[in-house]
Amino acid sequence: MPVLLRAPATAHRPELLLRPWCDADIAELIEVYRDPELRRWVRRPVDDIDGARRWVTRSRQGWAAGSRFSFAVLEPRPAAADRLVATVVLKEVLPGREHAEVGYWTAAWARGRGVAPRAVEAVTGWAFTRFAATGLVRLELLHQVDNLASCRVAEKTGYLFQEVLPAHGPFPRDGHRHVRGAPPAPRRAQA
Repeated sequence: MPVLLRAPATAHRPELLLRPWCDADIAELIEVYRDPELRRWVRRPVDDIDGARRWVTRSRQGWAAGSRFSFAVLEPRPAAADRLVATVVLKEVLPGREHAEVGYWTAAWARGRGVAPRAVEAVTGWAFTRFAATGLVRLELLHQVDNLASCRVAEKTGYLFQEVLPAHGPFPRDGHRHVRGAPPAPRRAQA
């Protein structure tokens, strides 16, 4: 059964739906990647239908392997198809490993509307719940130092700045590592 997450509506924005990527997302994925600002920050830009198909295939393979969970983030629209507004990925999830990484991007038409923080928060909560038994206790969010929007998203979602990372290919600039720990386990009532 596919995972479906929801980021609650706010006073001014509708609820967001997060689900695994599917073939129906290919056309919108190509459109999102036409944005030069997005292309500036990603490792593997999507240039055409073949690239979009590879993206969706890699997403399915990650889910099947249980190590990379990529969500398409959709904004419902009345009387129209849901619109792709972002992606959030939980990656490097390995049994016994205490940490994993969260990454994301936001479509140009959805920036500045609180989409990324709400979607990252939904995946963060899911990750800590879903993988607590496997030893996951920390999530990391990495971005280049000059990606100020990503820094703001990290701060808004409780990922605390940890350190500056030296530039490492394919990224030409130093980066930031932000970290968020798992919430404390609920206390059991004593008899």
